Amino acid sequence: MAAGCNWDIFCTVVDNYGDIGVTWRLARQLVAEHGLNVRLWVDDLASFQPLCPAINPNLSEQSLDGVTVRHWISPFPDAAPAAVVIEAFSCELPQNYLAAMAAMQPKPVWVNLEYLSAEDWVEGCHGLPSPHPRLPLTRHFYFPGFTTHTGGLLHEAGLTERRMAFQRDPAAQADFWASLGVKPAPDALRVSLFGYENPAVAELLGVWAEGALPVLCLLPESKLLPQVTTFFGVTGLIPGDQRQRGNLILHVLPFLPQPRYDELLWACGLNFVRGEDSLVRALWAARPLVWHIYPQQDDAHRAKLSAFLARYCAGLSPLAATALQDFWHAWNAGKGAGLAWVNYRQHRAEIDAHAVRWIDGLLKNEDMAAHLVQFCQSKLK
Repeated sequence: MAAGCNWDIFCTVVDNYGDIGVTWRLARQLVAEHGLNVRLWVDDLASFQPLCPAINPNLSEQSLDGVTVRHWISPFPDAAPAAVVIEAFSCELPQNYLAAMAAMQPKPVWVNLEYLSAEDWVEGCHGLPSPHPRLPLTRHFYFPGFTTHTGGLLHEAGLTERRMAFQRDPAAQADFWASLGVKPAPDALRVSLFGYENPAVAELLGVWAEGALPVLCLLPESKLLPQVTTFFGVTGLIPGDQRQRGNLILHVLPFLPQPRYDELLWACGLNFVRGEDSLVRALWAARPLVWHIYPQQDDAHRAKLSAFLARYCAGLSPLAATALQDFWHAWNAGKGAGLAWVNYRQHRAEIDAHAVRWIDGLLKNEDMAAHLVQFCQSKLK
């Protein structure tokens, strides 16, 4: 695709960070690695700011890391559509923008960037066209995924090398912890805890506090904070606070920008993550993880979770696979996580090694940004 080609990416912020996290990474990578002119339309700049502190929520237009960030307001301003239009996660393009797309010759390439799933049906739906019912436009469905028959996962150039250099450099890790005001004990299991509200958190924290293994828990600001506050019996916890109960030490962290959050994942021995963006980054960290999948009213998330677990556990021994699956299901069900942890920790060595090996297969697939550029190039006339 020719350098300088114009792309528009539309994103509505649904669960505070997941959707904008993915689209912001994608936009930066398209600019940095493919020379594209990218305009990112976001409806909630205030929720965007924790991921990118340089964002000014009061500006209608600003440029960051080469990306033009526009505030998506209603009514939507008249804007000339780009050659490629990415509708992230079925966010529904403004009607006047759609009409402008229909009036263009040639027509823009219109892609609906879908949510990540490991389910088998994704391969058959990836890339399928969907004609608009009224306008002379065709939308194509683009599914990120874990196989060569899907759209792949975001993986910017040099990510693996940066991660490995960090994990092999004790001084770099010591500097990172010092910057957070944390001094981990050498024998402590370092855990990052990021998730949605979860009644299982008190049970799990209790097991860690009473266990023989020292646990250092790093809690970025999230929806778990009120429940953790209740567990420690205090009136409130804010970033910078530290609490200890038994063998558990908890540090509350501010919400970290994306590059710093990557380092937290790299530095910990176990990462609890939520949604889509942090799941992918935790996988690339080559550390064991526990995914709190976004809950859906029709329980569709349970099938997605089981599909991913079936894929992720391939290569583990039956006992370790069962322990991992039971722990993930207990965490997502909101009960039984303490008991499941007791079994899980017995297989930690095997699960640790598996997390490193498992991403080798992912690295054989093409990066999502590069795959998306090729896909759109094939549709341009």
